[in-house]
Amino acid sequence: MGIETAKSEPIIIFDQVEKRFFGKIAIDKVSFTIPRGEIIGVIGRNGSGKSTVLKLMAGLQKPSAGRVLLNGRAPERLSSREVAFLPEADVYYPFHTVKKALQFYDEMFEDFDGDKALEVVQTFQLDIEQKASQLSKGQRARLKLALTLARQVPLIVMDEPLSGLDPLVREDIIRSVIALIDPQKQTLVMTTHEVDEIESLLDRVMLINDGRLVGYEEVSRIHGEYNVGLVEWMKRKV
Repeated sequence: MGIETAKSEPIIIFDQVEKRFFGKIAIDKVSFTIPRGEIIGVIGRNGSGKSTVLKLMAGLQKPSAGRVLLNGRAPERLSSREVAFLPEADVYYPFHTVKKALQFYDEMFEDFDGDKALEVVQTFQLDIEQKASQLSKGQRARLKLALTLARQVPLIVMDEPLSGLDPLVREDIIRSVIALIDPQKQTLVMTTHEVDEIESLLDRVMLINDGRLVGYEEVSRIHGEYNVGLVEWMKRKV
């Protein structure tokens, strides 16, 4: 399977998934499916289990119980050919220049579109000869985004891509996500605390609280049937 997999089949399935760390439950019997070609927001308080859900999707962690399926198979670290994962931490060497970071990804991932990455970097007005260690926090976030969104994979997973950034940078990143994601071929799952800022971007939203899935709805239904925004919906659920 791959990008060509029938769109009717979910790209991600969680079936009664549990994750424990040193005996403590981080994810508790969570079940859901994620359809293809949508943008999904995963929201919740700090420590609720959002990042763990993303790492399970990407094959970076294994469930303690239950099943996680990516394109019909259990994800593993080799699933990097099908998943682009953007963590909160930086994803490049600080001594690399922007240009070298692009070259490194081009050599590391067969699906990396170097021309697309360079176009994004130029749009963000990053100096390709500048070292990553010399970039501002907003510039580093833009570089991470360029490296991630230039991957031609069916699933893109982003952990807090807007965290700690000023409003103008966040707006820049949101616009880029809209422009660069191909809904015919790609699904995006992202965690964020900036719920109100990405509301218009999302097709569905998933609410995690204390390791449990307490809400999973289409955003249009939340607006139409409940007549509230995501922040108010979240407050009512927890």
